[in-house]
Amino acid sequence: MTATYEVRLARRAQRSLASLERREQQRIRAALDLLADNPRPPNCVAMQGEDSVYRVRVGDYRVLYEVLDEVLLVHVVRIGHRREVNRLARKV
Repeated sequence: MTATYEVRLARRAQRSLASLERREQQRIRAALDLLADNPRPPNCVAMQGEDSVYRVRVGDYRVLYEVLDEVLLVHVVRIGHRREVNRLARKV
């Protein structure tokens, strides 16, 4: 049996999630719940040049997060529309 990771959202990610429509919020929250069980799902993409930073697509939105295996933590850095997050992903 594998351990469950804790999922924490940065303030920026919390604000971004709160600003979305309720339906999109529910979809993203469901994806975050899945990340607690498996922080590196088959559809995640490792960010180039960054250790343990990944992104996952949820509809038209992307979730950027960092996996800290030592403390079983998934730290969500940014949530946003695909076109916005792709440009800003290099600044994480």
